[in-house]
Amino acid sequence: MTTEPQAPAWLGDIDLYLLGEGKHRRLFEKLGAHRMTHEGTDGVSFAVWAPAARSVSVVGDFNSWDGRAHPMRVLGDSGVWQTFVEGIEDGQNYKFEIVNADGNITLKTDPFAFATEVPPDTASKIYTPGYEFGDGNWMTQRAAAHPYSSPMSVYEVHLGSWRHDAGGASLNYREAGDQLARYCNEMGFTHVEFLPLAEHPFGGSWGYQVSHYFAPTSRFGTPDDFKYMIDTLHQAGIGVLVDWVPAHFPRDEFALARFDGTALYEHLDPRQGTHPDWGTLIFNYGRTEVRNFLISNALYWIEEFHVDGLRVDAVASMLYLDYSREEGDWVPNRFGGRENLEAIDFLKELNTVVHGEHPGVMMIAEESTAWPGVSRPIYVGGLGFGFKWNMGWMHDTLDYFKHDPIHRRFHHNQLTFSLMYAFSENFVLPLSHDEVVHGKGSLLNKMSGDPWRKFANLRSLYAYMWAHPGKKLLFMGGEIAQYSEWNHDAQLDWPTLQDDRHAGVQRLMADINRVYGDCPSLWQVDDEPDGFQWIDANDADNNVISFFRANQGRSEHLVCIANLSPIPRYNFRVGLPTKGEYTEVLNTDSESYGGSNVGNLGVVEAEPVPWHGLNHSAMVALPPLAVLWLRA
Repeated sequence: MTTEPQAPAWLGDIDLYLLGEGKHRRLFEKLGAHRMTHEGTDGVSFAVWAPAARSVSVVGDFNSWDGRAHPMRVLGDSGVWQTFVEGIEDGQNYKFEIVNADGNITLKTDPFAFATEVPPDTASKIYTPGYEFGDGNWMTQRAAAHPYSSPMSVYEVHLGSWRHDAGGASLNYREAGDQLARYCNEMGFTHVEFLPLAEHPFGGSWGYQVSHYFAPTSRFGTPDDFKYMIDTLHQAGIGVLVDWVPAHFPRDEFALARFDGTALYEHLDPRQGTHPDWGTLIFNYGRTEVRNFLISNALYWIEEFHVDGLRVDAVASMLYLDYSREEGDWVPNRFGGRENLEAIDFLKELNTVVHGEHPGVMMIAEESTAWPGVSRPIYVGGLGFGFKWNMGWMHDTLDYFKHDPIHRRFHHNQLTFSLMYAFSENFVLPLSHDEVVHGKGSLLNKMSGDPWRKFANLRSLYAYMWAHPGKKLLFMGGEIAQYSEWNHDAQLDWPTLQDDRHAGVQRLMADINRVYGDCPSLWQVDDEPDGFQWIDANDADNNVISFFRANQGRSEHLVCIANLSPIPRYNFRVGLPTKGEYTEVLNTDSESYGGSNVGNLGVVEAEPVPWHGLNHSAMVALPPLAVLWLRA
């Protein structure tokens, strides 16, 4: 049963030209499977890029997976194959049967599939969007937003292990949307950031090895269910960020690897095309069609699903040709250097397109080196991201808190060094999933001391972090002081909240976020030195640091004093930026959080006594292993 392909003019000459030039921004509207009416007949148009194929057919539930039933025709010399098949229903499975140049037959899933089977099954699914968003107000406000001068407290979530239902199964998208919206509002988080939710074959990769870039993982429901989750969060006032992985993809034979029998999406040379760390393949950023695929994909998540930002994973591995490679195992660029010029051009184009077409959407780089200008505009030599994760701050700070207080005087610079470069980029301060896996232990267990001190140190870490310049990100479980290391197969240790020490940390986090959101001093001038000033950065012997944050115009101040020794310090004079009354808006030693309740009865009065280079000061009681916030 062989039928002649009846391909409609779904891809016109302009589409094919733009594809070849790498400038077809919405390639997802043309390639893949799209329901349409052709010459009065309802059906589905299929299109796929496979330039080295001898022949391509679409096979699926609708033709008994018979490659003779629906052959496709190639459109000129574009490498795009296309056909139209009538009588196909939503939910039916399909793949492409490709005969490559060597005559070998392979079954490949659709690179532009919008839905898939639940792993470990791998077929693409026919999907017609049907969800109508109700987040119009959110989208309007987002377009006019100024993320740099707005509060941003991000709750990082691995959806499969955040919370399970009564039967022990992961929540689906709709359940998660309802519950996350309530929880984030209760806790004061402004955004949720999801570990990658694009379809991936191996759950243990946490989503970082993507097989279907245009399909939300079917583990938790349909694409419409995924839209419901985002819509629900938006209507609750919660922004949504997703991790996006253009740095590498897995070798699975059913997906992108050697798609038409050649290195189509990846580099042919393994010195350029394989990741030694992860055993994955690297995109060929110099190929226009590949860049088109990735940029179109970024726009798809933003436009189709209304996500508010992409956190781009493993940017450092993209920037350096010798990343994790020994001498002789990498290919220098055309100037003999180690910089990946093609990847750099791709990232600049990506950020230009996204920021140009979607004001208010955030592009965030996970970049772990000292590459200059990651979050600076392209016209001044930057990469054009909006934000960069501050990995240096994270490593230094966690290392400091691991040390016993008696030794912290020798590591004091680990708390102060970050201010040497805090305004060189637009930073996000991350305490992410990467710090609580692979034998690293939970955040609580990174803290030094006995259980009381561990909890006190953790509370201090959070208050210090939220007062430090930069946006904030905390991985789920950190807010309940989870004892155990993160396990992606189990839900968080929610029963620990029956212990008041854990519940106290959760109450503290909610209060920190509440004060943070209400206090422009902590976020309005996050990216400029004018918003920060040291009071005393040098008191290493007492393990004390103090500084203040200020809003635009310095009409409001928040003073942060951290006593990171177990010794309470009474009548401790601290310089203050203005005269008048300071309200103690946060004390991590409060008994409501599990502390010893040393404090200042809620108020500190500044005296006209010069101290620490300031015209006013006050005698303050500093609780042990605790942080105070004083607001004026």
